[in-house]
Amino acid sequence: MNRDQVEGNWKQFKGKVREQWGKLTDDALDQIEGRREQLSGKIQEAYGVSREEAEKQIADFERSSSYKWH
Repeated sequence: MNRDQVEGNWKQFKGKVREQWGKLTDDALDQIEGRREQLSGKIQEAYGVSREEAEKQIADFERSSSYKWH
């Protein structure tokens, strides 16, 4: 799934993101709007992890789901 597809299907996709990262608020998910770099930043803020760790978590999430950013 490319970036445009993720952004276009964000309402469906954000439910899966919310399951994975439950500390992310609805407001945070609305701000992300399917942008990977925004998701990474919100994960860093909510969980107190490094950028590298946030990116690793996103990559792991992509491997285990049908949602991919390019």
